[in-house]
Amino acid sequence: MAQRLDALLAASAARRPGHPAVEDPENGVTVTYRELALAAERVCRLLVARGVRPGDRVGVGGKSIGVVASIFGILEAGAAYVPVDASAPLARSGGILSDCAVAAAIVGRDAADGLAQAFGRKSGKGVTALDELAALGPALALVDGPAPRAAPAGASADLAYVLYTSGSTGKPKGVVHTHPSALAFVDWCSEALRPTADDRFSSHAPFHFDLSIFDLYVSIKHGATLVLIGDNLGKHPGGLASTIAGRRISVWYSTPSILRLLVEFGRLERHDFSALRLVLFAGEVFPLKHMRALKTAWREPRLANLYGPTETNVCTWYELPAEIPAGREEPFPIGRACSGDRTKVVGQDDVEVARGEEGELWVAGDSVMRGYWNLPERTAAAFAVDADGTRWYRTGDLVREDGAGDYAFLGRRDRMVKRRGFRIELGEIEAALYRHPRVSEAAAVALPDGDGGVAIGVFLAIVDGGTIPTLELKQWCAGQLPLYMVPDRFTCRPSLPKTSTDKIDYQALLRPD
Repeated sequence: MAQRLDALLAASAARRPGHPAVEDPENGVTVTYRELALAAERVCRLLVARGVRPGDRVGVGGKSIGVVASIFGILEAGAAYVPVDASAPLARSGGILSDCAVAAAIVGRDAADGLAQAFGRKSGKGVTALDELAALGPALALVDGPAPRAAPAGASADLAYVLYTSGSTGKPKGVVHTHPSALAFVDWCSEALRPTADDRFSSHAPFHFDLSIFDLYVSIKHGATLVLIGDNLGKHPGGLASTIAGRRISVWYSTPSILRLLVEFGRLERHDFSALRLVLFAGEVFPLKHMRALKTAWREPRLANLYGPTETNVCTWYELPAEIPAGREEPFPIGRACSGDRTKVVGQDDVEVARGEEGELWVAGDSVMRGYWNLPERTAAAFAVDADGTRWYRTGDLVREDGAGDYAFLGRRDRMVKRRGFRIELGEIEAALYRHPRVSEAAAVALPDGDGGVAIGVFLAIVDGGTIPTLELKQWCAGQLPLYMVPDRFTCRPSLPKTSTDKIDYQALLRPD
């Protein structure tokens, strides 16, 4: 069993050197395992020549075959990669690279100058174009400079990657994963999902999103083919449906939002999806009516929900039944522990609750992160440590264990509000609105009511792009929810804003503009 992520590529290159490793349909480029391994080795040598040492961090941006090779080259050099969002403001990406004290950063040439300015203001480092990397796909450039004299706490040679997620303070926080924590998840995927060397994996998630860990490493481990899907194609349901069918993708993984777009606008009936055998989704709640529509369109593939915050990789999973009962209205559970992890439900005073009672889900095991980059106090607050030394990660998600031993997801602690003395989970309001036949998307938010209290606002996207009168929406909610949970305000929009990881962007909805 591999001990490092870069060893997965080396093993597959030795076993299947001539097999296609990565395809980039948008740029018409395909590389074999032999070519990918050679490219990764070239990146490794370039980085080492520029002073990158084991335990250093190296930034990467964009999505191409060259970036895939760069990720494996960084790992081969003993460094960790720090992916940044190519579509994010350069100041944010520069701030991430500065926060993680990267020794170098490999980015697309078109972004190199701007990123160097944003990064350079904080670090004093410049940009050097590397023509040697041009053969790896779209031309790359290297933002580099001398390695930092003293690395912040958290650096070590078994560091694999640092994924930055939105922080409640407005400043992104870096989630630190090691080779063992990533491999714990990858190895579980091999056992539970049974991928093969003949599979063709989608790579829909950007590399700064934790879904990409499955795409990259499970496919490479098994000597399968990874099909890159860029940002433009990734949000175009018609082109996406055509690519899944035409490229004979057999393993798909994305957020439910993308699957909903495929069902509603992808004209799936026009294509042959007979190669598709495994459809996985994660990252947000999948409303039952959209799930039912997907299951109707794609009857043959196995469908499974993979749950877990970035901090845990995937820690629970649930495979959907072959048929969804016609009368079912409640969402399917998020399942039970996987990846060799342990889970428990904890209530007030950090005491474990009995089965059937509501509480916060805690996770312990090999797939859990080491901590937050250079945030020791935040790391300490995120974990509870038993007397025997077991570290339990506090997910912040509220669940209830059912009679079958599966967890039902109830919502987030930080999306629980109090109004008129009642506790209200905003996700429950959204679930009620999703049951309306014309509602395509729903997002409930807490708003100040002007008197020091809380008002509840809801933003909706309607199936036909129209609107629904407020009175009708209030009547619908009154028939689904207690009166104290009926929202105060409703706003209909053509669509709701999304983050770069295809989740509803609640922060954008709360901005005045």
